[in-house]
Amino acid sequence: MNRGKRVVVVMGGTSSEREVSIVSGTDAVRALQSLGYDVTSLDYDAAFVDAIRAAAPDVVFNALHGPGGEDGQIQALLEYLGIAYTGSGVQASALALDKHLTKKLLAAEGLPTAAWDVFDLSGGTLPLLPGTLGLPLVIKPRNEGSSAGVVIVKTHEEWTHQMIEASKTHAEILAEEYIAGREFTVGVLGEEVLPVVEIIANRDGFYSYGAKYEPGGSTHVVPAELDQDLTARLQMLALSAHRLLGLRDYSRTDFIVSDEGRLYIIEVNSLPGLTPVSNFPDACRAAGISYEALIERLVTYALERTDLRVVS
Repeated sequence: MNRGKRVVVVMGGTSSEREVSIVSGTDAVRALQSLGYDVTSLDYDAAFVDAIRAAAPDVVFNALHGPGGEDGQIQALLEYLGIAYTGSGVQASALALDKHLTKKLLAAEGLPTAAWDVFDLSGGTLPLLPGTLGLPLVIKPRNEGSSAGVVIVKTHEEWTHQMIEASKTHAEILAEEYIAGREFTVGVLGEEVLPVVEIIANRDGFYSYGAKYEPGGSTHVVPAELDQDLTARLQMLALSAHRLLGLRDYSRTDFIVSDEGRLYIIEVNSLPGLTPVSNFPDACRAAGISYEALIERLVTYALERTDLRVVS
């Protein structure tokens, strides 16, 4: 029914995840073309507003990642223009990319997340190691995705060095309790919870940016080899986080299951990667949903929405 609709795939942008976004967007373009949509692609740059107005799409497929694409910025712009788009809305997108606020909300609702603290690096004074958290620690930018800038700190010297490095590019840093264990991720498509994926990092000792996107950087076991109880708990928590943050269309929640068997939500992603090495498409395939069917479902969700309002 929607074949022939005009779709603009937005990719690129200026975040540290630009190259990953281009890969996701390029694959989405191919899928949409094979499905018979009228597809063009645009970079999210200074000419974007004029270009999107000229393109006059029925829907925008948002393949951006990181700040600008996942934080509510492009979502607010498209709502102002009255253009339907894939993925979560303004408020949910902004909340999900803000790791500190996401974790505060998770903790307030009783959903398990690792202990953390947040540090302002903009004042020129480097923070001391937090007394409430012991080493080792995971440090990460407050508002980045794809594990960009994530480092495990094991000594006081490493803490000082990483704070100096982080202050060059980020105003705020999250320090999180390091939890040894197995890494899992669970996607939600619409309101359907996908099979659990176990992530085995083949480099860096954790699911780093390189482990995510470099060929051979990680192994995905899908469905994960878990008992039914743990599988159900992970899926229930992923759906709970999705609903709590007000996400829509799709999301992915990352977990650590500690060596003692405790579950922790590490991060909630409002725009999961759609590259050939991304785990969200892997989970869809395990559920019998092809890549093309996934892309078409996301476009259909956006086209079916009737609650957009043009801001005057």
